[in-house]
Amino acid sequence: MNTIEAIESRRSVKLFDPEYRISQEEQQQLLALAMLSPTAFNIQHWRFVVISDPVLRLAIRDAAWNQAQVTDSALFIVLCADMQAWQKQPERYWVNSGPDVQNAIVPMIDNYYRDKPQVQRDEALRSCGMAAQTLMLAAKSLGLDSCPMDGFDFQKVAELIKLPDDHLIAMCVAIGKALQPAKARGGQLSYQQVVIDNRFS
Repeated sequence: MNTIEAIESRRSVKLFDPEYRISQEEQQQLLALAMLSPTAFNIQHWRFVVISDPVLRLAIRDAAWNQAQVTDSALFIVLCADMQAWQKQPERYWVNSGPDVQNAIVPMIDNYYRDKPQVQRDEALRSCGMAAQTLMLAAKSLGLDSCPMDGFDFQKVAELIKLPDDHLIAMCVAIGKALQPAKARGGQLSYQQVVIDNRFS
C-alpha cells in the first residue's frame, strides 16, 4: 500500500478481532518505523510501552471505561514521553555527526529546554502525536487497523504502568484487525474552511 492510499484508508477502529495475533517481527517493524518520526533536536523522547500482560490489559480496560479495544487489539501501546530527555546525555542524539555539529547542537538543546516546563511538555506531546500517526499509517500499510485513544484515566494508567515522574502519557494506540469495516466518515470540513491564505481575516 502506498502512502497516499494508507492516509486515505486509515480509520479509527473500535472493534478488533480478539483472536488475531501480530507476529514479533511485525511488532518490531511497526515500532522501528515509528522511531523514525521527527522530534525537535532529535531527542527522540517518545517511549512505547507495549502492554502484553493480559491482566494488565484488563486493568487498563477498566481505567478506560471498559473500551474493548484495550484487550481485543493485537497490539496495545501506551505512548509516553520522557520530558527530561533533553538533559539526559544529549550528545547521544548526535553521535553520528561530527564534533562541529555536536558542539553547536548540544548547547542549543539546553538553551531551548532548560527552565521551560511548558516547552518540555509541548514538545513531548508534539513528538508523540507525530509518532502515533507514523505508527498508525505504518500499521495500515501492513493491512492492519488502529485506534488512537485518550479516553482513559491518565493517572490510573500511569500508576498501572509505573510511569516515572519525569514522563507523561500522551495517548494509547490500539492496533489489530477490524471485526467489521469502519463506518462512513462523519463529515469532513471543506478545504476552504480549514486552509487559510496567509492570515486569518
